[in-house]
Amino acid sequence: MKYILLLALILTPLAYVSFIKQSKGMDVATTIKTTKPDNLPIATLAGGCFWCLESEFRALNGVVYTISGYSGGEIDNPTYQDITTGKSGHAEVTDIYYDPDKITYRELLDYFFIKAHDPTQLNRQGVDRGTQYRSAIFYHDEEQKKIAQKAIAEINAKKVWKDKIVTTLEPLSKFWPAEDYHQQYYEKYEQANGRPHIRVLLKEKR
Repeated sequence: MKYILLLALILTPLAYVSFIKQSKGMDVATTIKTTKPDNLPIATLAGGCFWCLESEFRALNGVVYTISGYSGGEIDNPTYQDITTGKSGHAEVTDIYYDPDKITYRELLDYFFIKAHDPTQLNRQGVDRGTQYRSAIFYHDEEQKKIAQKAIAEINAKKVWKDKIVTTLEPLSKFWPAEDYHQQYYEKYEQANGRPHIRVLLKEKR
């Protein structure tokens, strides 16, 4: 009997959290569109599993469109199977199309560094380990590179994190879209199952 009571004490708070999360639903910005826009700037970011990173940025007003994929590797047309080996050199990334009148590139980077993931973890994010989960900014031009360098320096100086940021700055050479089932994965999961994915429930909110 004591084991049953102990199990109930453990599961009841989890069930309560699950209920609250389900009733709230996943946050998606009012500015999100379902089709890729033309003539908008793009931020290409890597911060662990792209399921998590994409869902974080889709909640920000000013973000117009997102697509997850692979960048920074040595082979063309990589598949998810290629990426999971950690040998292709690619990182899981998300292309973030944004409206600069509503949110700036620096504001996106501040959110990336402070809220969306832990930029002090080298080649990993939580339980996901390997270079494919590295923290990286794939800059599209020299201006983006300069903004990223300044953001890293300022956040390190403020000691937002106990350890220094290990995010790499890499020139974007090619973005390869991920398979369709990876796109907006958590949203699709919640729609299909009527509840958030376990990673959504367990993700630490800073």
